[in-house]
Amino acid sequence: MPRRSPLALGLLGLAACLLAAPVLGCGPGRGPVGRRRLGRRQLSPLLYKQFVPNVPEQTLGASGKAEGKVLRGSERFRDLVPNYNPDIIFKDEENTGADRLMTERCKERVNSLAIAVMNMWPGVKLRVTEGWDEDGHHLPDSLHYEGRALDITTSDRDRHKYGMLARLAVEAGFDWVYYESKAHIHVSVKADNSLAIRTGGCFPGHATVTLQSGERRGLADLRRGDWVLGAEPGGRLVPTEVLLFLDRNLGQRASFVAIETASPARRLLLTPSHLVFAARGAANGTATFLPVFAHRVRPGDAVLAHGAGGQGLRPARVLRVSREDGVGVFAPLTSHGTLLVNGVLASCYAVLESHRWAHRAFAPLRLFHGLLSLLPARTEAGNGTALEAGMHWYSRLLYQLAGGVLGQEVLQV
Repeated sequence: MPRRSPLALGLLGLAACLLAAPVLGCGPGRGPVGRRRLGRRQLSPLLYKQFVPNVPEQTLGASGKAEGKVLRGSERFRDLVPNYNPDIIFKDEENTGADRLMTERCKERVNSLAIAVMNMWPGVKLRVTEGWDEDGHHLPDSLHYEGRALDITTSDRDRHKYGMLARLAVEAGFDWVYYESKAHIHVSVKADNSLAIRTGGCFPGHATVTLQSGERRGLADLRRGDWVLGAEPGGRLVPTEVLLFLDRNLGQRASFVAIETASPARRLLLTPSHLVFAARGAANGTATFLPVFAHRVRPGDAVLAHGAGGQGLRPARVLRVSREDGVGVFAPLTSHGTLLVNGVLASCYAVLESHRWAHRAFAPLRLFHGLLSLLPARTEAGNGTALEAGMHWYSRLLYQLAGGVLGQEVLQV
């Protein structure tokens, strides 16, 4: 083996120490980001008028500020999702289905709470008495107007259970829980586009990438060191190495944006804050393709798709955009910061709506892997790569730093 200079070995050792820190988990069994695992420890009911955390609801330490009323038919109304969970009873006294409408985060939390209620009291279900409000029944800055707040009880309306119900809501991951009234518990969540929520962007486990050989491989089977097709800044397809996974969790449930195209027909699923290259309006050769959050893509826009027969990238018109739940989240990082997923070009990055700055921010990780090349290659089964679960610590650190340095508004939709 050729001898390495002391400087090279020293840099390699320093990088290894920095990047070998434990990985932070992010999903079920543990649940989506922010959810707490229900352990076997003794749970204590909340007291009447107690709220957790012990700060006002609309502060950063709780559910955050109100962002304004969501009106039926508005652009933001499309981000509300209906909840048809049969384990939850919705009062829906207006008979409009409004109580079933909520944000994705609220839906995840209340579904988790419904399971906890049935486990705690067999035969009893969770009951939602107030959800999204379009009729002005609450104070002007209420989070009910945004689908971020619920008033809940148990189906048997046994008020002796409400203190424990509030505790279960805390454990289910609601960002603010208030034993507000003898008649109900008030719960709320952060906005889906807040920094605390959008701590990552992923693809589902059944999505496929295109290897350098042209073979298609599922993300669940992808390994570090594999070479896949990505794109250079000019749009030319190039082989690019998978360096690591910014997030990887086989069991996590998540909500994905489904982008369907025609000519070529493609279907890409990715989380709402993940970046995809899109152009507004007609798909033509002169269109400007920019990285945008997936939830910004609309029918009639264009994305870049891999043409049939080994052709390069070509504009593909978006036929429809919908939401779809899935299991498994995967966020591979390649050396070029891009990759083809289900035949559509996507960024490896999320949260910050700038592919260029996100790519620069991950330069230290690429440097580390460059330093690894100073060591002799070892042949190990399955690429010798132990696959960590959860979000990479470096990703989470960058999101936290970005929120403090750039300001949270930069990271919001």
